[in-house]
Amino acid sequence: MSGLGPQRELEEAAALERRRRRELLRRGRIFNARIRTIGIDKDALDAQVKERKIQEAAEKAEHERFAHHMKKNDKLMCLLEERQKNEIKDINKALTEFHKNFQKPETRREFDLNDPQALKKDRPARVSDDDPRCTISGMQKFMGEDLNHDQRMRFQKEQIREWSLQQQKDLKNALADQKLADDLYDKFRIELDRRIMEEQRKEEESRRAVCTATKNFNKIQVAELDHKNELEKAQKIKDDMYEITCLLRGDFLSENPDQAIGPGGKRNVLVDRWKGMNQEQLMAIREFQKEQVLEKQRAREQERRRDAEWDRQRLQAARSQLLWERHQQRQDQVQRRDLDAVNAGLSQEQKAKNIYLKEEEYSNIPTEEFYAQFNTTTR
Repeated sequence: MSGLGPQRELEEAAALERRRRRELLRRGRIFNARIRTIGIDKDALDAQVKERKIQEAAEKAEHERFAHHMKKNDKLMCLLEERQKNEIKDINKALTEFHKNFQKPETRREFDLNDPQALKKDRPARVSDDDPRCTISGMQKFMGEDLNHDQRMRFQKEQIREWSLQQQKDLKNALADQKLADDLYDKFRIELDRRIMEEQRKEEESRRAVCTATKNFNKIQVAELDHKNELEKAQKIKDDMYEITCLLRGDFLSENPDQAIGPGGKRNVLVDRWKGMNQEQLMAIREFQKEQVLEKQRAREQERRRDAEWDRQRLQAARSQLLWERHQQRQDQVQRRDLDAVNAGLSQEQKAKNIYLKEEEYSNIPTEEFYAQFNTTTR
């Protein structure tokens, strides 16, 4: 503890010296008229405002360009969605027409099983002897009774020929319909592309017109700004020349000493027109400054002595506190040893007393009871 006290005191003294040095530097900066700045820097603020406006204009132009691209993409997406919807609609329509023309229910092979008019169209088991529906299992017609073979064959050939002609005709119609649908779809695509190109052309023309108008407006603004700057520059030159002439002819630059004399005489001096002090005034000020320096040195010496005395008192108090703590520790150790000795003596007395009481108790018990208690305790 004796080693940590002086080190901590030295650290506190160093920190106090650093704070004092920073305070002196701050006072030097505040009370020095050469480097002190009062007010705000208007030119810097104007430059910041101008840069902020330019940045906002650039951001606004970027947002407008992005919004324009978004509108254009939205238009294209709407046109493409409309085109896709029309294509799906035409495909569904063509598919419905194809089902209606080429996939009729009555042309299916299993239509006779699902025909709702089957019972109405049904005929008896055998209409005549040459009924083609009479099979062997029906027991309506037997072998050797095919009397209408030639007529049946001619009818079948004629039927096959008509079916072939009908299929060819249906195929030609389907191809013609498909070609017509393709032609309509191509015309629709061409018309849609033409409309898109027309919209893009109009948009490009409007963009060019806007750019041209903006360019012309900017040129007019630049011309007006240049003219305004020229007028302001000419007026500023005229005002500067007038101000220079007035200053050259005035009492300020001519350094007329009489202009500092106020209405009350030489003792009443006008500060804004004063041109300096004489030699006697300067010597008086220098003497006063020397006295101030000596006074400041004396105050510093007194402060240093007061700090040294305060440090000495703190060291003395720390040493006294350390000595008192050590003395208190020694007293605590002595009291603890005495208390341990007293406790040990009391413990020995208690053990002896317990042994004596047990011996007295055993001496007063009869022999049989003594042996019974002895056996019980041994068990």
